[in-house]
Amino acid sequence: MTLPSLNLLAASILIASQFSTQVLANPLPQDVVLASTQELVRANDAEVATLNPIKAEGLPEMHVVRDLFEGLVIQDAEGNVIPGVAERWDNQNNQEFTFYLRKNAKWSNGDPVTANDFVYSLRKAVDPNTASPNAWYLKLTEMVNAEEIIEGKKSPDTLGVQAIDDHTLKIRLSKPVPYFLAMTGHTAMMPIHKASVLANPDSWARPGNLVSNGAFILDGWVVNEKITLKRNPNYWDNQDTRLDKVTYIPFESQMAAYNRYRSGEVDITSDVPAQMANKLAKELPDAYQVSPLLCTYYYAFNTEREALKDPKIRQALSYSIMRDVVTTGITNSGHLPAYTFAHKDVAGFSASLPDYANLTQKERDDKAKALMIEAGFDQSNPLTLNLLYNTSESHKSIAVGIASMWNKTLGVNVTLENQEWKSYLDSRKAGEFDVLRASWCGDYNEASTFLSLFTSDNDRNFAFYANPDYDAVLDKAQTETDQTKRSALYDEAESILATDMPIAPIYYFMQARLVRPNVGGVPKHNAEGRIYSKDIYIKKL
Repeated sequence: MTLPSLNLLAASILIASQFSTQVLANPLPQDVVLASTQELVRANDAEVATLNPIKAEGLPEMHVVRDLFEGLVIQDAEGNVIPGVAERWDNQNNQEFTFYLRKNAKWSNGDPVTANDFVYSLRKAVDPNTASPNAWYLKLTEMVNAEEIIEGKKSPDTLGVQAIDDHTLKIRLSKPVPYFLAMTGHTAMMPIHKASVLANPDSWARPGNLVSNGAFILDGWVVNEKITLKRNPNYWDNQDTRLDKVTYIPFESQMAAYNRYRSGEVDITSDVPAQMANKLAKELPDAYQVSPLLCTYYYAFNTEREALKDPKIRQALSYSIMRDVVTTGITNSGHLPAYTFAHKDVAGFSASLPDYANLTQKERDDKAKALMIEAGFDQSNPLTLNLLYNTSESHKSIAVGIASMWNKTLGVNVTLENQEWKSYLDSRKAGEFDVLRASWCGDYNEASTFLSLFTSDNDRNFAFYANPDYDAVLDKAQTETDQTKRSALYDEAESILATDMPIAPIYYFMQARLVRPNVGGVPKHNAEGRIYSKDIYIKKL
């Protein structure tokens, strides 16, 4: 069943064509009485790598950045696109968008937020000297000249963005993109404050220097301990913001976060220990929450490594993963087995299952053994691999389980390697692994946010996979305006992935977390997992 929160594409098209004039209100329920102290402590998945929105690439960073900065649009609790800095907009044929900015939008130092701020930020984001890890995403927006600028062929000042006046921003695309409006909510398209960046080019995103335009201000940052935010009195919707302080504590151990929750030190966890999900659902029914999340958990095979260049080996490894054991034995949060990369609930697209998905596990294992023998490996001549994951009990449990499956079924010897988040990001980028634990959450609700990840020019293609046929299909899909034809192309792309197997999709997410009963406003149906602290409040119990 498709939930209302998964209708983001349709919603964005509707709002874009009719334009919106005001934020959908976030009123308190009538029976809620606010506590006198409005302070919140959120567990984060890891220590953030940066607070520069242009360079934020992981969920730990994005959680904090969304509190500090605000783009043209944001989302409501259901995942619908609603006005952010732009109070309304219109467009011509989904190719030329005009945004009308709020005249009361200000930076935390009191400066007005202007269209020129967005022009500056977007030009900086596509500038190859910035080396943004989100350059691939900015190419997908199809902003005029974005790709050529990123590739160093044109100057950043040729980007298709224009400040008509202080409060009117025009963005031109090289072709129609019906979901472009939703794309503008990404952190890479948020504004940054030019004067403070120029004054402190290497440290502007640190306490004391950071000037932001979101509901909160950066108050302190003790690395590996906490990030503290305080209310931004200059935020345009400050009157509807309830929290005065938000603290983020990084945890690479779900058990540690759980223990801090039980001791009263944490109000919202970002996850729960996988092995405790059923127990917590029974013991803490008022706190345990599970919601759908537009994310796919997968293993990437480094196709540049000699041992993994043969697709038969990659197929064998994928086939022999017992996905139902991972989702109901190792994890117990309601995750669903995945055999395609694009999430099953992504708007407007339902992928055909590959043939191996319809086999029994024994049939898959037999097929996997035969493929390994064809590739020259068996129990007497075992394949040896290392598997890299970022530190987490859940990731470790899954890695141990899958390594055991590979060993018992195929005789593969697997060395497990865990790294803390920042080191993991570096190793991932450098390709210092054979197999990589990874997950991808949709930046907008359309299949291209998933499938474009494995085009050969995508900086986030950590399988280092390159197939000209796959690139051609995705390129054609990007220019196809007919939804049925575009879906057929996406299906063809999924079929190529299932044959080449640069990745092994494992499961579609359901997000479990603990939320203290006196905390209100946490969305339960935002499929992209966006929690804006400005919408949260502390209830008097």
